Amino acid sequence: MTTESTEPAGPTGPAGPAETAEPAAAGGGARAWLREHSELGLCVLLFALGALVLTDALTMNVDIAQRGPIGPRTVPFVVGAGLLLVGALLAVDVLRGGRGEAEGGEDVDLDEPADWRTVLLLAGVFLATAVLIGPLGFPIAGALLFWGSAYALGSRHHDRDPLIAAGLSLFTYFVFDNLLGVPLPGGPLMGVL
Repeated sequence: MTTESTEPAGPTGPAGPAETAEPAAAGGGARAWLREHSELGLCVLLFALGALVLTDALTMNVDIAQRGPIGPRTVPFVVGAGLLLVGALLAVDVLRGGRGEAEGGEDVDLDEPADWRTVLLLAGVFLATAVLIGPLGFPIAGALLFWGSAYALGSRHHDRDPLIAAGLSLFTYFVFDNLLGVPLPGGPLMGVL
């Protein structure tokens, strides 16, 4: 018993769908290529951040009287160059076919959806800190940042967390302001601290 196709060859036969599938694949080819190389989006972000940091370092006002090889521009230059280097290395790896490994492990459940509540709470805490650091100063805004982050990440010790957050914020303020010489805004506590 033989199984031969009785369909005619041509546009409606076996050759037809293959010919009509090629233009559809060509139209979706760019989209499929971008989907396979989605890590290039991170490369673009790294390049943009590196360029922003380097531009900011180049336009930084520096006192002419400052002496020494390491000044306020040094760290931004190193960070900006590092961001550009990592972006370039990642782009080369992605274009050569390197792909990130899917997360796997005992504590990772890939079937669970992302925890957007935690992400949004953390983003809100960071934005609130950025807005409040000027009028309230770093000690108060930093305490809100540390306490809000602990709350967003699941800590529910309402008596202990604010005390630890205040201690961490004051410690950070004193280290930066007194030991490192980096002035942070004191806010209403400026005369007290």
